[in-house]
Amino acid sequence: MKTIMGTRREVLAGMGAGAALLASGIGTVALAQDATQAAQGKVLKIGVLGVMRGPAASWGLVNRYAAETTAEIYNEQGGVEIGGERYRVEIVSIDDQLDPKRAIDGAQSLLNQGVRYIIGPNVDTTAAVIVPLLRTGNAVNIAYGFGRYLYTPPQRHSILGMIASYQASPIIYNFLKESRGIRSVSFVARREADSLNQRDENVIEARRSGLVVVSSSHTYEPGTLDFRPVMQQVLSGRDKPPVMTGIAGQLGGAAAPVGGTPDLIELSGVAPAEAPLILIALRELGYEGLVCTETAQDALMLRDAGPAAEGFISVGGASAEARTPYMEDFVRRYTTRAGRWHDEAGTKVYALEMILRVLQKVGPAAIEDAGAFREAMADFAIDDPFLKEKRVLRFAGEKTFNQAHQISVPLVINEFRGGAFQPLFVGSVS
Repeated sequence: MKTIMGTRREVLAGMGAGAALLASGIGTVALAQDATQAAQGKVLKIGVLGVMRGPAASWGLVNRYAAETTAEIYNEQGGVEIGGERYRVEIVSIDDQLDPKRAIDGAQSLLNQGVRYIIGPNVDTTAAVIVPLLRTGNAVNIAYGFGRYLYTPPQRHSILGMIASYQASPIIYNFLKESRGIRSVSFVARREADSLNQRDENVIEARRSGLVVVSSSHTYEPGTLDFRPVMQQVLSGRDKPPVMTGIAGQLGGAAAPVGGTPDLIELSGVAPAEAPLILIALRELGYEGLVCTETAQDALMLRDAGPAAEGFISVGGASAEARTPYMEDFVRRYTTRAGRWHDEAGTKVYALEMILRVLQKVGPAAIEDAGAFREAMADFAIDDPFLKEKRVLRFAGEKTFNQAHQISVPLVINEFRGGAFQPLFVGSVS
């Protein structure tokens, strides 16, 4: 019988191979470009800027593979038609390695190549530093950092491409209160600005939902491989004064620990390669409660954690039963390109599709003038092309950001069971 200690060694041994597999994109990575190599006519360049190596590599690589797959679909049909003319969609990808300086250099490189629409970056720090460049370059990005300031006036150039942790967390908390009877929660955060900010925001939401916050000060360094020491502290029920703060400041306040073992442990901003190791550590230490996160995860990596990953709750994409034929075609092509299906691609499929649909509505002027694109966002609405159930796809976020600067992707909460993500429930934050 496979032991939890055995799975720890397998996860560590497989992390490098798994990252290489993800980055290599088994299949034909340049399929869209190859299929249209001989195509003549105009070109629409779209940038992808994000992390494509290390523990969080899947966040940026899934953006890249999703954009390349959508481009392939359009290009096989002769390109995207805008104002009566067809444009071949070309994806230009840059790895920022979660480094703000690389993000700035990458964004400038994209702008210099005539790119006005960028998918990414993936976290607050890299998303924030490119905002001045977006302004001066008259560009727009669909970002995946959760900092409210990125999408709130006076900021006008960034659009949130998924559901933020502080939007999903109260829905998750209330569901788990009613269905699983949870009453208390502890938070563990990756020691970087984006994760700390998520932690601070969700401490507030937990209290608003009536949960007791047992502790919220425990953190770990990116690159940690042995999580037992920090998880031992979490399970002790004691907080460390003072509570560390994220870039949004001391939003959560002191945890006022009550002692005891929490019903739920939330992993704030956990990277896909870290989650299996944390789950193994928790189960080795005897924790039998629930574990959740609002960041996207990787099923293949979780599978390596064996029984320790059973019941892990995370935000994901829609199940196979809910997909339209168009989405099924996307899944098939994506799997060929990336070597396997990634659950978070079910959310990130929306980014390029929304860019292209708005450009089709506005016309050629928006290709060089992102201002025209932004003006069209408020009243843009189409039927969701990816889900069978009829729902309106638009730009939302008015309640959270005081302007419609968020793609209204569906909220899908998954539970990891039997080596795969299983839908726990589907909701909405619109």
